[in-house]
Amino acid sequence: MSKRDFKITKKEGEWYNTIVTDSYGKIYQNWYETAEEASVWVMYIWEKEDWFNSVNSEELLYKAIQECKAIDKEKGIGSIL
Repeated sequence: MSKRDFKITKKEGEWYNTIVTDSYGKIYQNWYETAEEASVWVMYIWEKEDWFNSVNSEELLYKAIQECKAIDKEKGIGSIL
């Protein structure tokens, strides 16, 4: 039984709030300027759900932070912890 679902909403003066549930029941949320971008993201999540649910998200976050720190260092911006 698929748990896939999505909701794209927009309040006046805000971007499109997009909430996606994959077939594993994991929920993702993001904001987009256009409804088309929001729709593309929904499909992207569903196409990549097996990968998202097979990786260690904490390890990915750690690597992303390290890359941000390296970029800051290259640009001479004060580093984050």
